[in-house]
Amino acid sequence: MTRSVPVPLVNAANALTVVRLLMVPVFFALVVVSQLTSPGWRIAAFVAFGLASFTDFVDGWIARHWQLVTAFGKVADPIADKALTGTALVLLSAYGRLPWWVTILILLREAGVTLLRFWVIRYGVMAASRGGKVKTALQILAIAWYVWPFPPVLAAVGPWIMATAVAVTLLTGLDYAPRALHLRRGAPTVPVQGHGIGSGAARNGSETARNGTGTAQEEPEPARDAEAARDAPETARDG
Repeated sequence: MTRSVPVPLVNAANALTVVRLLMVPVFFALVVVSQLTSPGWRIAAFVAFGLASFTDFVDGWIARHWQLVTAFGKVADPIADKALTGTALVLLSAYGRLPWWVTILILLREAGVTLLRFWVIRYGVMAASRGGKVKTALQILAIAWYVWPFPPVLAAVGPWIMATAVAVTLLTGLDYAPRALHLRRGAPTVPVQGHGIGSGAARNGSETARNGTGTAQEEPEPARDAEAARDAPETARDG
């Protein structure tokens, strides 16, 4: 029987996820320096945010294409997304570019999904859905639109993109609760003494039903001798 080769924890996909986490404080510092008023620093913050967001698409492609999917990647990847977008949303609200209720609504949704993931982590990994990826892409586009120093006419498009992102964020968030419940309820239970207990009980029940009494009848001597004779060649091959 062939054994599947375990995927190493340290691989290119997971490394890019860690890089994205490390770029969060870099993006934070650039936005603070820019105060979202200096065009040059805003462009620098936009580039940092864009590079960090790009790693989200690259690490997923690498993990799937080279079969480097790990439990760490499935959990750390969405957490890195939330750290990056959450930081950006808080900064946009802190500098008066985005209403606080929008940031709070999105962060509550993201925190709820993260808690659901940890709630079912002992039963399995709840990876990001297709809708979740669309949500992430819309959030990235909306945030990038706010960070880039667009002229007023183009900057007015940002709220519309953000409104679409908020709608998709809330709709996809509703999908995770039933998925978490299904994962917990569908997780197999581990028998106390291996898999033989259930089958042994079933065999004993059938024996009882055949015998018509609470105790199984003993097999006659000739039948046991015949069975021993049949088993002898098997024992010789094994030994």
